[in-house]
Amino acid sequence: MNIIDLHCDALLKLSEGKGKLLFANAPELETNKARLQQGKIKAQCFAIFIEPDIPSDQKFQAALEQVDYFYKEVLGENPDMVHIKNWADFDQLKIGQIGAMLTLEGVDAIGNDLMKLRTLFRLGVRSVGLTWNNANLAADGAGEPRGAGLTLFGKEIVQLNNEHQVLTDVSHLCEKAFWDVIELADYPIASHSNAKSLCNHPRNLTDEQAAAMFQKGGLIHVVYNPPFINESGDAHISDLIKHIDHFCSLGGVKQIGLGSDFDGISQFIIDLENASKSQNLLNELLKHYSEEEVRGFASQNFLDHRPGAAR
Repeated sequence: MNIIDLHCDALLKLSEGKGKLLFANAPELETNKARLQQGKIKAQCFAIFIEPDIPSDQKFQAALEQVDYFYKEVLGENPDMVHIKNWADFDQLKIGQIGAMLTLEGVDAIGNDLMKLRTLFRLGVRSVGLTWNNANLAADGAGEPRGAGLTLFGKEIVQLNNEHQVLTDVSHLCEKAFWDVIELADYPIASHSNAKSLCNHPRNLTDEQAAAMFQKGGLIHVVYNPPFINESGDAHISDLIKHIDHFCSLGGVKQIGLGSDFDGISQFIIDLENASKSQNLLNELLKHYSEEEVRGFASQNFLDHRPGAAR
C-alpha cells in the first residue's frame, strides 16, 4: 500500500552535507531513495527549513541552496524521482516513480518580501508553514511565550497561499495564530502534529483545534517524533496509533494522514526508524482499521482533500 509522507528534512541534511551525501542511498538520510522505495513511499514532501541562527540577510540564499539540492541531488541524479509541481501531478505518477514536492517550514527566509515567496512558488513550493517554533514577521510559533496571532503580513501570506492553491501549514503555530489561520485559509493542513490530549506538547493540537481542522476540510498528518507521542519519549507503533484513534474519535477518519518528520528528528519509534520501515505502521493499522481506512491514512485522504480535488 503506497504512502504519501507530508514532511521530511532531507534537504537540510543534504545542504549541511555540502554535496557529500548521495540522496540515492546515503545511510545518514532516513528518507534516501532506497528507503523510500522499500517503504513504498509514493510521494515525499521535502521541507525547506532554515536554522534560526542563520543571519536574516542570508536566509533566502540558504533557502535557494536547499532548493538547488532538491533539483540537483533529489531530482537530477534520480530520474525515477518526479517533481510534483501541480496538484494533478500526483495522478500522473507511474509504477516505479516517486513524487517529490517542495514545502516551506517557516517563512523566515522571505523576510518581509512577498516576491521571494512567489519565487518559491514558481520553484515548486506547494505548502507553506508560517513559522517554525520561534516568532517571525508573520506570526508567533509554538515556542514563543508571547503567543500572538498573525500579523498583517502573515495574513497577506495566507491570502497569497489561497490565490495560488497552496496549503497553509499550521503545525508549528502558537494557538492564537492557528485560529487566525483557520479563519482565513482555504487550504489548512497540519503536516506533522499529534493530539495534545494524549501528549501535552506545545507542538500538538488540542481537541478543539483538531475538530476545527476537520470542520474546515483540513488534514492532520500524524508525526513519528516520540516526544510528540508520549511523555516518556519511548514510543512504539501502537502509541502512535492511539493518536490516530483519537483523531478518528473527533470525526477525522477521512482527514488523517502521515507526516514522518524523518531527517528532522533524533528519537525514533521502535520498528519505524526510517522510511524503509513505513509498511510496519500500515500493517499494524490493518489490525484495527479496514483496508479502505488505512489506504486513506496512507495516501487517499490527502489526495481527496488536496486543492482542486472533487469532494
